[in-house]
Amino acid sequence: MPLKLYNALSRKKENFKPLKGKTVSFYACGPTVYDFVHIGNLRTFIFDDLLRRTLELNGYRVREIMNLTDVDDKTIRGAKDSGKKLKDYTLFYEKSFLADVDSLNILPSEKYTRATDHIREMIKITDILLKKQVAYKTKDGIYFDISKFKNYGKFSRLKARELKIGARVSSDEYEKNNAQDFALWKFKKENEPSWAAPFGEGRPGWHIECSAMSVKYLGMPIDIHTGGVDLIFPHHENEIAQAEAAYGKKFVRFFVEGEHLNIGGKKMAKSLGNIYTLQDIQSRGFESLDFRYLTLTARYRSPLSFTWESLSAARNARKKLEGKTISAPKSGAKVLRKFRVELLTAINDDLNIPKALALVWKAKGKDEILYADKILGLGLDKLKKVRANIELEKLLRKREVLRKGKKWREADAIRNRILEDGYIIEDTPGGAKLRKVS
Repeated sequence: MPLKLYNALSRKKENFKPLKGKTVSFYACGPTVYDFVHIGNLRTFIFDDLLRRTLELNGYRVREIMNLTDVDDKTIRGAKDSGKKLKDYTLFYEKSFLADVDSLNILPSEKYTRATDHIREMIKITDILLKKQVAYKTKDGIYFDISKFKNYGKFSRLKARELKIGARVSSDEYEKNNAQDFALWKFKKENEPSWAAPFGEGRPGWHIECSAMSVKYLGMPIDIHTGGVDLIFPHHENEIAQAEAAYGKKFVRFFVEGEHLNIGGKKMAKSLGNIYTLQDIQSRGFESLDFRYLTLTARYRSPLSFTWESLSAARNARKKLEGKTISAPKSGAKVLRKFRVELLTAINDDLNIPKALALVWKAKGKDEILYADKILGLGLDKLKKVRANIELEKLLRKREVLRKGKKWREADAIRNRILEDGYIIEDTPGGAKLRKVS
């Protein structure tokens, strides 16, 4: 059951093995901490988690590094507008992001690396590029010369006519129709944070941080680099160019990119004003793991449409799965071995999580479900069987007698009485069961 992953570099599925033994070097593009992270971004971080769990279930040790962008155009603008220092402004949203990660049962990275803690590394790689004459100095900063890197545009499938040789773009984010020389370092401006550098005081552009930090902690080449498909250009294209031009080695072996979360037929994005945060869905009575369950229903390379109806269906399914887990008997050894093979076959086929989820619903035993949850991450191992008091159990049995006698009104009255005590009734093939409302 070899692990196959879709490599965005080659645009095909390939067998994956780490370069060095059983240790996987894994770099995940993290958030820009200038606002609350929306659930479209969180879908990508759940995908990162599913990939990491799959690698670990295959027996690999994963060294995962995730960056936190705390200095760029957006964070500086946000700090100015709020009247706060950059550090105070970004730290608030960093803490919020890490709280979201925890509530979604995403495994924490081995290390979260802030851009502002790695200015020295960014200066180093910029200096190397200047000395190699792949970068040049202007009155407003240091720019990477895309004409000096022959493979520029190969990853994002840009054609030569789309490259604007000699033109420059200073903005951290831009579209493919602006494929120009990009800023590595921006010289000091009034009321902006800045750092001393041999080529002039200033602050880094956005793209340089990931090249610098990944090389520091993981070396070259990295086994796996993840992110959302919207990062392929310009961010990942520029990362490749910077790192490979500076060090003359392959930067990444596998780029694995997650698709968008859509709403109303469009990708969820702050720039489009169509976003929801985890706090928004919680304010409507949903739990974070309801959203995690929703993301499990589509493959990571397929767009996923978000609606409140689909989230409600995910919540209902998750609660039923919790009930199934609580009431399931222990699995037999032979059955569990067969299930493990089937599950690994599914997830090793480029993370076919929907198929893995379908296997869970077919499973009869608790041990099968809990084994699958090592991937799904729904916290099913933390469930405890809750026994209602004797009075409620008696009421439940009375309701069953009334239902068999087709006395629906009296049966519904008992259901409502039980609900007042904080329990709901789940009618299952094995009979009616009580579950505490969480």
